[in-house]
Amino acid sequence: MNLAHGVICCGLLMLPIASAAPRHDPLTPVEIDQLRDTAQEPDQRLKLYLKFARARLTAVEQVRSDPKVTDRGKETHDRLQDFLDLYDELNDNIDTYADRKADLRKVLKPIIEADTEFEAKLRALKNSATASKNEQSHYEFLLTNTIDTLDNSAQDHRQLLSEQEEAAKHKKKTKTEPQ
Repeated sequence: MNLAHGVICCGLLMLPIASAAPRHDPLTPVEIDQLRDTAQEPDQRLKLYLKFARARLTAVEQVRSDPKVTDRGKETHDRLQDFLDLYDELNDNIDTYADRKADLRKVLKPIIEADTEFEAKLRALKNSATASKNEQSHYEFLLTNTIDTLDNSAQDHRQLLSEQEEAAKHKKKTKTEPQ
């Protein structure tokens, strides 16, 4: 075995160790407990994810306005990543409950309203003239991806609400029709 082959093999052996690095969890232990307690209650669980995502977006705004923050670009990126991670979890939970045929009509309405709110805040951040180009370079790609995710998710949420409302109408008709 030559040296290059040995280096490659050693590098491949180290790959699992590198990928096993601890990942930052955007949820606090208290939030995790709250979610665990609502696993069987879609409305409450989804409202919690909405609350936590809103708090992370507020944290982005706070980093942007805090004069004590020294690396605003990196901090904005990190807070934005926390928001996106929680928003993705919200979407995953919506998909799971929808696949289980849970009635999400009631909770989808505040989620759709939040989609609009979140998107407006993120677009304001993107259009903000207060950030330097160097600062923006830390989070610009992530911000664009987050806005795209919100756009797509808002469409999906509206579509799911429409489908569930239509299904509820048909269900109601079949119950009231004589047999």
